[in-house]
This record gives sequence, structure tokens and C-alpha cells, in this order.
Amino acid sequence: MGTRLALRAMAACLLLFSGTVDMRSIAQTSAPVVYVISIDGVIDLGLAPFLARTIREAEEAGAAAVLLDINNFGGRVDAAVAIRDTLLNSPVRTIAFVNQRAISAGALIALACETLVMAQGGTIGAAAPVLGGASESQPASEKTVSYVRKEFRATAEARNRPPEFAEAMVDADVSIPGVIEKGKLLTLTTSEALKHHVAGFTAPTVREALVAAGLPDAELRYARQTWAETLVRFLTNPVVSSLLMTVGMLGLLVELRTPGFAAPGTVGLISLGLFFWGHWIVQLAGWEELLLVSLGVLLLALEVFVLPGVTVAGVAGIVALLAGLSMTLIGSGATVAAISASLGRVAISILLAMLGGFALLRLLPRVRFGRGIVLETGMQSGSGYVSTPETDRRWLGRTGTALSPLRPAGIAVIDGTRLDVVSDGDFIDAGASIEVSRVDGNRIVVRRQDTH
Repeated sequence: MGTRLALRAMAACLLLFSGTVDMRSIAQTSAPVVYVISIDGVIDLGLAPFLARTIREAEEAGAAAVLLDINNFGGRVDAAVAIRDTLLNSPVRTIAFVNQRAISAGALIALACETLVMAQGGTIGAAAPVLGGASESQPASEKTVSYVRKEFRATAEARNRPPEFAEAMVDADVSIPGVIEKGKLLTLTTSEALKHHVAGFTAPTVREALVAAGLPDAELRYARQTWAETLVRFLTNPVVSSLLMTVGMLGLLVELRTPGFAAPGTVGLISLGLFFWGHWIVQLAGWEELLLVSLGVLLLALEVFVLPGVTVAGVAGIVALLAGLSMTLIGSGATVAAISASLGRVAISILLAMLGGFALLRLLPRVRFGRGIVLETGMQSGSGYVSTPETDRRWLGRTGTALSPLRPAGIAVIDGTRLDVVSDGDFIDAGASIEVSRVDGNRIVVRRQDTH
């Protein structure tokens, strides 16, 4: 009896142990998780922090891979370089699915992934840098082409792909016998990319791409931008950022001319604040840029309130604004073309702000809202508003004689009264007949009297 009980107890323990092993085995063989990021539209600087955040989340979740669903015609080189660096240093496996094209900056991102899968009929390449902002694309300088070419080569080498193919995508001077002749940029179709080992697999869909990459039955988690990331990408859009710069400087200029910190100053500060916040998040703006722009505004205020006229302070203020705002638009890896385009954008924004400020100050007195900000009523001399003392105005039109040479200041006798006078520009000899032409403040201005 005791023996049977002992055997039953041992059997129960064996069943319990086997059940535990089965549960652990099930937990370990659960479906792998893959994060999917859509790379479409224009590649901008706001995409880089979004991708970096998604990779961090994938790592924390123990994901098997991050898949980039790529279909675009390129974008900013500095943004692509930032994304490329993130992908090369990613602790999580990265897979690029080119569906249907990875052109220009998109090609660099695809080459930076560990596994490259292309859909049938896909293309990759044509990555020559061009001058941005022009109605017709123009080739970039040799220095820029050289830099981008080496970025592509280094990326291909890091992922064990043929580096000469990556270089030929950027520089038309690179030739590959039997593939591309000198003078033409390389763009590969899916079959060509597979043949030359640029791509590893072909697949029609994201799911099939994961099967080809050795991750069948993976659980897909599609990455979504947060509202803050969406807002940052909107604020760093070239058109929007240029508009924020213009409105910001316009508001401050109007506020400087109509002190009182009213609506123009508030709108200006909010616009510049949004501009700097967006570029701060994408790691373009820093304390140096912020201090330069603040110094520029301070110098312009000094020019308006303390040293009116065209002075060193005003010129230095405009230069500081131009430098600070341009640096905010330029990221690491920026090409000469991107730097030139940034300087041009800032210069145009400053010019538009100055013209807009002039027009606005002329318009404000004519609208009900503006009458409380800008004085419309003119202080006419006929109404008693004069800067010249009444005792000096009586000399206007009187004649006399110069007692001393007027070069241009001197002494004259007018109606028997000895007066300090100033000539209107010409040197007048002593003894010459003179006439009072105008009275400016406390200055009595005379001219040589016409004796004919």
C-alpha cells in the first residue's frame, strides 16, 4: 500500500515538472515582435528622433527587429546621415523593405540596415546631391559630392555590401565595368540589386519580407508618431520654419518701433519660440544659436533707442541674426548647398520682415486697432508744434553781412544784431552779403545773397 502511494506521488511530481517545462517552452517560442516604421514622403530632420525613439522602445520590449518600410524620393542629406548613424549603432536588428523605391537619401537609409529586401519592380540609387531651393536642380560642388560619396561607401562597407556600387549611386565619375559607365549615375532595379549583392532578398509585402529575413509569424507593431513629434516635423518644415522666422522678426521690429510690449511683440516672441523649440528637439539649435539671435535683437534695439541711424550696432545686429538663425537650420553632415540655402532663407526672411515692418507701420494708423499703437496725428507748426524758438524764427528771410568767414559756422550781423550762423554748405567769405534761408532748431542757416 505504501509502495503504491509513493509511486503515485512520484508520478504526480513528474507530471507537474513536465507541465512546467511545457509552459516555459511555450513562453520561449512565442511569436517574435517586429516594429515597423514607414519611411515615405520627404526625409526631414524630424524623422531622425522619431526613428531613434522607436528603436529604443523596440530594445526595451525585447523586439527581434525593426523594419523600415521605405518608399520615397529622398530629402535632406543631414537628416539621412543622422538616421544612418542611428541604424548603424542600433542594438536591435534592422531590416529595410524597399517598397517600391529608395532614391537619394532613401538609398543611404536602406544601405544602413542589416538586411535589405526589395519588392519586385523596385529601384534604389540616384543619390547625387543637388542644390536645394532651386526651381531646376543643379549639381552640388565637388566637395559636397566627395563627402556624400564616402558616406555611402562607409555605410556599404559596414554592412558588407559592394562599396563601389554605393559610390556609383552618388558620383557619375565612378564607373563599374559591365554595370555603369562613367558619366552616369547608378540606379539598380530589384533584380540588379540581388545579382550584385546590394539587396539580399525580394518579397512583395512586409509580411513576406519578414519571412525572407527569417522572421515568419512575427507580431507586427506599427510605430506611430506622438503629437509632439508630429508638431516638431511640422515646425521644422522649410516653409513653416521660414514663415516663423519672418513673423518673429517682423513682430519684434514693429514692437521696437512702437514700444509697449503689445500684440506684435507677443506674436514675435511666440513665433521665434516655436522656431527654436522645434529645432532644439531635432538637435539643430543650441545655446550658441540662441545667444547669437538674442545678441542680434539686443543690438537692433540699441540701434533704435540709443544710436539711431545706420551704425555699427545695427549692422552687427543683422549679422548676428543672420549667423544665429542660419546655424539653427544647418545640421551635422550638411552640404555646402544646404549651408548656402540656409543662409539664403534667413536673408530673405530678414528682408521680408524689414519690408513688412515698414509697410505695417504705414498701415497701422489707418486701422482702428493700430490707432492705439501708432500716433497718427501730425504735429504741424501751424498748430503751435515747433522745435524752433519763436525768437529765432523772426530772422527767417532777413539779410545781413558775414563778419567772419563761414566755414561753415561763423558770425554775422543781421538787422544790426550780432548772431552765430551756419552756411548752407558753401564757404562764405567775411564781408559777403547773406540771407537767412531757414532756421533748424537753434541753428540759423544762411546762404550767400544773390546780388544780381
